[in-house]
Amino acid sequence: MADGDGLGEAATAAASPPAPAPGLSPPLGWRERLRAGLAGTGASLWFVAGLGLLYALRVPLRLCENLAAVTIFLNSLTPKFYVALTGTSSLISGLIFIFEWWYFHKHGTSFIEQVSVSHLRPLMGGTESSIAEPGFPSSNRESETSRQNLSECKVWRNPLNLFRGAEYRRYTWVTGKEPLTYYDMNLSAQDHQTFFTCDTDFLRPSDIVMQKAWRERNPPARIKAAYQALELNNDCATAYVLLAEEEATTIVDAERLFKQALKAGETIYRRSQQCQHQSPQHEAQLRRDTNVLVYIKRRLAMCARKLGRIREAVKIMRDLMKEFPPLTMLNIHENLLESLLELQAYADVQAVLAKYDDISLPKSAAICYTAALLKTRTVSDKFSPETASRRGLSTAEINAVEAIHRAVEFNPHVPKYLLEMKSLILPPEHILKRGDSEAIAYAFFHLQHWKRIEGALNLLQCTWEGTFRMIPYPLEKGHLFYPYPSCTETADRELLPTFHHVSVYPKKELPFFIHFTAGLCSSTAMIALLTHQFPEIMGVFAKATRPAVPREPRSGKRE
Repeated sequence: MADGDGLGEAATAAASPPAPAPGLSPPLGWRERLRAGLAGTGASLWFVAGLGLLYALRVPLRLCENLAAVTIFLNSLTPKFYVALTGTSSLISGLIFIFEWWYFHKHGTSFIEQVSVSHLRPLMGGTESSIAEPGFPSSNRESETSRQNLSECKVWRNPLNLFRGAEYRRYTWVTGKEPLTYYDMNLSAQDHQTFFTCDTDFLRPSDIVMQKAWRERNPPARIKAAYQALELNNDCATAYVLLAEEEATTIVDAERLFKQALKAGETIYRRSQQCQHQSPQHEAQLRRDTNVLVYIKRRLAMCARKLGRIREAVKIMRDLMKEFPPLTMLNIHENLLESLLELQAYADVQAVLAKYDDISLPKSAAICYTAALLKTRTVSDKFSPETASRRGLSTAEINAVEAIHRAVEFNPHVPKYLLEMKSLILPPEHILKRGDSEAIAYAFFHLQHWKRIEGALNLLQCTWEGTFRMIPYPLEKGHLFYPYPSCTETADRELLPTFHHVSVYPKKELPFFIHFTAGLCSSTAMIALLTHQFPEIMGVFAKATRPAVPREPRSGKRE
């Protein structure tokens, strides 16, 4: 990935204009440069002057005699002293290590490094790097961080979720593994009760039965309740929906049941439209019937897409978006994007992105990576890492690399699935935006679109890791988006099956002083233990490492 790193740096450098940023001072004159040079060499001059002073005062200060006295004192020390000394050093360094570890996890930087940069560097003639940059005051950063911490991990329904009977259950029959977790299925049960029930269900016996069906945990019990509802009312649209989702073993069977549900759902919807103004209960019933109708049409479009009738699927989705524009929360445009990419209608894809890739609308991996794919498509066929490293990146290549960096910052887990560095599994019914679950759901359907464009995966492989150098340290701080949520890994483990190795956000590199204090604590503790267990050997070793003290010649003769 060395080429990718170099290209990421080249893209960053090329994307940054060479003109000086606002607020910077003009170039310094020769006097200012001389003063700055003298200030920088001040510390070295003081050090040399101190050594010269010690050499000149070596005789008055009796340095040689004092050094000999210190050596004699050290030779007279017992092993108990060394045990106490190394034990105390180990304790102090251990406390420093624990504090450094806590400070790093809380503030994202080393305390010793921060103190050195903030207080010692100015004294040695350097510049203080903790000054806020122009236009980015520290108070604004702190308030922004506090606002971002308020955002919680929200679970979204997967707009491209598979069919339980025709796809998830067949996977279980073949592999013996359950692709859906209990938490995921419980969220789906809550969604079904929200979409397909209302306060007026007690007026129709079939809806009462379906209320119980949506709350059932056992699939055979749900299917049995759906048949009971059809016996009471042959036009119960939600009963057909449940059978299409869970009993149908093929997409063809699911489409047949959804067509029956559509016929019943349209009849009920027209009836609800006529009575919507009679009472608040009738308005709630209309909302429920609208949800049922939209759900049925959307699943019919997905059936057509899976059966190869892509233009029919696109037409159904476009009609849905025109007929029910308030229901953008269902993210039907993501289904439309995937179908248009299959048709290779890139102009239509760009038109959809122009409407939904807006700063005021929530982002998703489908939007960010599709935008990156369109920009990559214009340059990927002629892209070469060696040529780009030699001549630099063109404007179109810079735009493509920036789009990839933007997509990777939003969801850093997707590239490993697109580059087939990690194995794919069936996507869950719910996803967590910017999490591993969303990455699986995106790559499961869009990997073929990246493979279809020549050189797209090559450009992604060369540039995606350069994103993490653009994100401020620590990595959790945002650059183009909000900081990466800390709760993503926990939520993904609830959504994804246990046999899948959950991808986590790249970890921060530990500062040097944490490694240093940990090594110091371990080494001094080991020396203390060895000195305590083998005092004679360690005493001999300590004496052998000290310089010998020259003995003064004896004067006179023995009488």
